[in-house]
Amino acid sequence: MDFSIKAFNAKNAIAQHKAGCIAVGVFENGKLSAAAKALDEKASLTAAIKSGDISGKAGTTLLLHRTSGNAKRILLVGLGNESEVSDRNFIAAAQAVARVFATLGSNDALVALPFDVVQGRDADWAQRTMVLALRESIYRADALKSKKDENRNGVTKVTLAVDESRLAHARKTLVQSVALANGMDLSKTLGNLPPNICTPTYLATTAKQLGKEFKLGVEVLDRKQLEALKMGSFLSVTNGSDQPPKFIILRHMGGKAKDAPVVLVGKGITFDTGGISLKPGSGMDEMKYDMCGAASVLGTFRAIAEMQLNLNVIGVIPTCENMPSGSATRPGDIVTSMSGQTIEILNTDAEGRLILCDALTYVERFKPACVVDIATLTGACVTALGHHNTGLFTRHDGTHDALANELLAAGKASNDTAWRMPIEEAYQEQLKSNFADIANIGGPPGGSITAACFLERFTRKYSWAHLDIAGTAWKSGAAKGATGRPVPLLTTFLLERAKN
Repeated sequence: MDFSIKAFNAKNAIAQHKAGCIAVGVFENGKLSAAAKALDEKASLTAAIKSGDISGKAGTTLLLHRTSGNAKRILLVGLGNESEVSDRNFIAAAQAVARVFATLGSNDALVALPFDVVQGRDADWAQRTMVLALRESIYRADALKSKKDENRNGVTKVTLAVDESRLAHARKTLVQSVALANGMDLSKTLGNLPPNICTPTYLATTAKQLGKEFKLGVEVLDRKQLEALKMGSFLSVTNGSDQPPKFIILRHMGGKAKDAPVVLVGKGITFDTGGISLKPGSGMDEMKYDMCGAASVLGTFRAIAEMQLNLNVIGVIPTCENMPSGSATRPGDIVTSMSGQTIEILNTDAEGRLILCDALTYVERFKPACVVDIATLTGACVTALGHHNTGLFTRHDGTHDALANELLAAGKASNDTAWRMPIEEAYQEQLKSNFADIANIGGPPGGSITAACFLERFTRKYSWAHLDIAGTAWKSGAAKGATGRPVPLLTTFLLERAKN
């Protein structure tokens, strides 16, 4: 889908614009938005409202043909109460526009919704929301089908109408919005690929392709190098698999040479059987999504590279499979992590923390400004927060509270929300082992918290936060598929860091 920006004023009226369709807003009180009024020369829009054909409720639509002006169609879109257009209402309106455009018998359209009426949000937010809704509507996961999903006509060229005073800024926002959509698409595509295709080697190849396209620094470490680094915890997870492990490092050095980098660490278990602690068979196919942390790092790098973000960012992805076999790690085994801490493996299905802890030790060498790890880590986080919020964990002190607030604000700004969970010393008691420095699980109570507490032990030399995306990285059921989260949160977080 191609996007462009166009400014309108008295001399360049919307009514003069030629398009297959123009989308304009209507409020619950029957009042038309400014753009809608400009198209209501024959009172045809007012008549449609008075007839009761559209209520103005957020997300409702009415398509009119051959009304006035030069547009072949006018799409009336409900925005809700004029005095309090909420972000939820505008999202519903954007998604409604996307649904209509997807089946419209025209390839071009103009979106002239008011971007500056959403409470607590600016026009940039509304513009980005519209672009992402339109891109989401055309995303397909049918690459491996012998017969592709039905090819609908739909709109392929969209122009966004903006106020002339913000034309230059709107163009910059559009570039960033499209880059973000591209990053989300990459993350979703990687997540949706089957595990016989999306292996650790495939993720490494994808990283190299990104490096070539966007001039990123990319390095891939293999087993021998990991053994030399003494990553005994990470390597223990790979023991049962024939697929070779990979340790991927990406560098986007868009800031000053002396600036400390932000480091993103993504869990990349390309398939998780649970190992010897085998998962139930029902729904195990969804364990291909256990690499969505890695996918979100790659998607975020795709976005910030396209934006040419002025910030130093390093991505680290430990990736492997967790499989059962005669050589697989057993419950009761004790391994030595790169940090030198020994770990008693009580459950081989708590493997994400075993690969992340070595990665979190490895990133000390970068002397980072901060480190954020992203992982589909625990089913307990889904129980705690459902599928709405990502779990955010970090230490409770001034430095880490500030980092947590940055991430929470980025989540709110991007409609990719997180909720802060506790990390307290009391939970560390559950990780005690009689035979090693630490156990890899702490039992069912507070499972997402004790998992975060495990990781925290390997992060005490820098500022760190952990995002548990087990509930937000993919959807199940009829809508099964990767969501692309938390690429919007991470990208927005980095954009704000670059400003400061």
